[in-house]
Amino acid sequence: MPDSITTRRPAAVVIGASAAGLFTAAVLTEFADVTLIERDRLPDGPEPRRGVPQTRHAHLVWSGGVNAFDELLPGLTDAAVAQGARLVRIMGDMISRAPNEVWFRRFLATHHRNLVCSRDLLDSVLRERVLSHARVTLREETTALGLTGDGTRVTGVRVQSAGEDVTLPADLVVDASGRGSRAAQWLAGLGLPEVTEREVNAGVTYATRLFKAPAGAGDSFPLVNVQANPAKAPGQGGIILPIENSQWLVTLAGTRGGEPSADADAFVPFALGFGDPVIGRLLRHAEPISDVVTTRSTANRRRYFEKMKGWPDGFIVMGDAIAAYNPVYGHGLTVAAQGALAVRDVLRAKGITAPGAARRLQRAAARPVAAAWDLAVGQDAFYPGAAHTPPTAMERFLARFVDKAVETGARNPRAMGALLDVMSMEKPATRLFSKDMLIPMLFGPRKPHLQGPPLREEERAVMDR
Repeated sequence: MPDSITTRRPAAVVIGASAAGLFTAAVLTEFADVTLIERDRLPDGPEPRRGVPQTRHAHLVWSGGVNAFDELLPGLTDAAVAQGARLVRIMGDMISRAPNEVWFRRFLATHHRNLVCSRDLLDSVLRERVLSHARVTLREETTALGLTGDGTRVTGVRVQSAGEDVTLPADLVVDASGRGSRAAQWLAGLGLPEVTEREVNAGVTYATRLFKAPAGAGDSFPLVNVQANPAKAPGQGGIILPIENSQWLVTLAGTRGGEPSADADAFVPFALGFGDPVIGRLLRHAEPISDVVTTRSTANRRRYFEKMKGWPDGFIVMGDAIAAYNPVYGHGLTVAAQGALAVRDVLRAKGITAPGAARRLQRAAARPVAAAWDLAVGQDAFYPGAAHTPPTAMERFLARFVDKAVETGARNPRAMGALLDVMSMEKPATRLFSKDMLIPMLFGPRKPHLQGPPLREEERAVMDR
């Protein structure tokens, strides 16, 4: 009778059922049995939860994120669309003004799409897909207390559940607990050096309210986005996101000295008073169907775990626990998915338990973080009081170049394609220096800039009725 050998599958623990935690858990099922621990009790459907502070505000997923979604979990985007999400053509289905106050033409030549819906809907579809996997075990109402092991290897995580402290052993622990992560303190407790951190805080406040879509708007009304101008502090702007159930999710934003409030009567007047009044005019006759909710949790904050001199095997940090961004740029969900893909690729080459694998995983997860960080800080660093040190010469140069790229993309479809490749996080920032951008930038032809929002006749009728 032949001998039988049973090989134990590695065990992984993921801290936090955030988007980053769920995407990472999905990846890890290929290599390990996964325990997902979550402090909250998760809702059964598309409902808000306390652990996602931005859940009530506007979210979208750039095409780099949409691509990553469907590579990680094939059919995920289609499942969201089946429940009411939309794939919006950028810029064809958008009315958008850049931070330098240039209006984009509604070019249809690019392939880029945004996934648009409420965060509640997206999280519900993602949870349903990941938590149904046979190799994922969910432990709700469970709080991570700290790591076990030492400065060379993490061996598990201590948790509290139902008033009891227990230790969950693991070959890999993943911290995806978001902005409030305690990973830096946990690592220090293992004797590792302090992690370098940077914060760039433009002082943005968000105010969000749901409206019933006005008569005549239909289900294909364009997304309307007026971005704040860092050169004209306080920066003010807003976005109308047509989402599922014929609703408009409207988020208004303002930096220090120009913040929106939670006063319902002040919501539309605020939108009428900044930059261009197009959002306010569209809302004048729209019916509000929620209170106004606000948040000030909008700082860009990054922890450079990948640059630490020492790093233990068996532990990585993902998503907002590495870096959180001003949500106005819409890159958090894309980074979460792309980071999970980067982790998957390293694991396929090295495996979970290989010596030094965790350091390689951490460096891989930081690559999409760095791209999104540069895009966000390249704007927010120019607001007064945003950072302890002023923008560097290189940051000032890149900001001027990006403004020039925006001006060129607003008038030329080839340049627009290059700009969207970068903004959508499909390609690195070096794409802005390609011939598709530089030839139109340097030699034209140069169409005149639009003098106002490019609304079509039927869209303007919604605004003017």
